[in-house]
Amino acid sequence: MTIDFKNLNTNKLQPKTDFEEKVLFFLKEWFSEASTVSVQTSGSTGIPKIFDIEKEKMQNSAKMTCDFLGLNEGDTALLCLPVEYISGKMMLVRSLERKLKLIVKTPDTHPLKDLEEKVDFCALTPLQVENSLSKIHLIKNLIIGGAAVSETLKKKLSGIGNEKNDNRRIFETYGMSETLSHIALKEIYPNEEEYFTTFEGIEISKDERDCLKIHAPMLNPDVLTTNDLVELKNEKQFKFLGRADNIINSGGAKIFPEELETVVKKHVDNEVVFLGIPDESFGQKLVLAIEGERNEDLKNEILNIQYRKAFYKPKEVFFLDEIPRTPNGKVDRRTLLQLLTKS
Repeated sequence: MTIDFKNLNTNKLQPKTDFEEKVLFFLKEWFSEASTVSVQTSGSTGIPKIFDIEKEKMQNSAKMTCDFLGLNEGDTALLCLPVEYISGKMMLVRSLERKLKLIVKTPDTHPLKDLEEKVDFCALTPLQVENSLSKIHLIKNLIIGGAAVSETLKKKLSGIGNEKNDNRRIFETYGMSETLSHIALKEIYPNEEEYFTTFEGIEISKDERDCLKIHAPMLNPDVLTTNDLVELKNEKQFKFLGRADNIINSGGAKIFPEELETVVKKHVDNEVVFLGIPDESFGQKLVLAIEGERNEDLKNEILNIQYRKAFYKPKEVFFLDEIPRTPNGKVDRRTLLQLLTKS
């Protein structure tokens, strides 16, 4: 199904799949007299919940993204994310806001497999991108969210042929349901940026833990305090260091596992996860889990990396056939820690 929001008539839309039915239901909800719509959180950082969001604030968020990317009336977009969650709903609101021509495809892990035409805008998860590398060149403005973009995936994206007069752009997003999708983007192609840049009207700061605080009155009346440890470059840019609840305290030194994983993934293609396991001497002992068959050469390569600090080198390395993940594809650190402490 393709929806032309420039000449929208919901009565003429004929859904043929369950997903198209859900899309049409959302549009009817949007054009109802109610001032809010219901959104479900993914549950990746807590218990899933449903809450109501003002339509006006969703429009504000949509305008921020469309303005940042320079989307214009009549541009084409592709929706292949679930509309139960804010990610899919906001693709529809952006299409409404900028009067886009929206191609609707049922979400799956290979969303571009039947795509032959070029589109101006699309949002995908890292797993969807991983499975769509041969078609990524068809998307002019791609945003990737739902989970962090790994160094391995970044390398694959940078290796895609750079056509003459190529004006494609790929961004990693930062946001959450409470901020109505993303509030900042970081370009990873053609230029690989180090810091996220926030949209206009977004104010950022840090709390006493060095975690990001977000003041976005056009999106949420509350100042949102996250569990994301960050480094602020200026009032508009920040670098994500890791989750506060993932910090490893080894011998009194605080270690950000996500930071070390980024370093290691620049050298190897395997999934790697740093964890702190209980230890009588250090409190927590820094260890590394590697997904794949045991490989001594790979292990030695990782141990010989020139880490910024000597205590960043893992004191023990584990190989696992498969690293446990949550339903949305993120590494399940809690389950992994349980596996390692039992081994």
